[in-house]
Amino acid sequence: MSVTELAEATGASDGSVINFCRQLDLSGFQQLKLSLAQEVVQPVQFIHEDLQPGDDTGTVCRKMFHAGVQALKDTMSILDADAVSAAVDIIRSAKRVEIYGIGSSAPIAEDAQYRMLRIGLDARVVVDSHVQAISASRTGPDVAVLTISHSGSTHETLAATRLAKDAGAKTIIVTNFSSSPLQAYADVKLFTMARETKFRTEAMTSRIAQLCVLDALIAALALADYDRATDTLRKTFDVLSLKRF
Repeated sequence: MSVTELAEATGASDGSVINFCRQLDLSGFQQLKLSLAQEVVQPVQFIHEDLQPGDDTGTVCRKMFHAGVQALKDTMSILDADAVSAAVDIIRSAKRVEIYGIGSSAPIAEDAQYRMLRIGLDARVVVDSHVQAISASRTGPDVAVLTISHSGSTHETLAATRLAKDAGAKTIIVTNFSSSPLQAYADVKLFTMARETKFRTEAMTSRIAQLCVLDALIAALALADYDRATDTLRKTFDVLSLKRF
């Protein structure tokens, strides 16, 4: 639902909706939607994933798969297509993309780099915090920075994103929390939604949602420059085929 649609449904003006968001100390309508979704989703007892000591392997598998599906559904419900489009514009305008991730976000960052390389983008992943700081300080207006952090409050990635922002780079974040410190340094914010249970932390559940958000972003990038993407995919497929039996 957009600001205009909510205004029409409630008999208010667009300005009234925006002012209401500001009165709640929210950055805008998107953060209002995200906050409401989190309030509705988080308190729900996630019965299907509530693992018990007596669960057999089949039950464990079913519950884990259900958790993944639920994370995707929840994330899709809050994903802002306009924000994805804005991220596409930033990356297409940049000479290169730097991708930051620490801990469980590191393999997600590495996967994003791999997929961007496959469609012809100059992408570099940095998962060492010291190298992140050095590299971020040497970015500039012609660099797009993509930071992946579930919590949005990891010191290392927060510092690197701030350094990149200060250097003039355009910044995109993928995170689970709209109120995290990281969002203060982001030009574009892509949110996931994941739930925490006894045997599965939010960060574990969020990985599949992060991957899907990034898949959507990279697919949109490929379609935006279709000829280059398909040509590079074909060339890289030929190269990789040499590594297979």
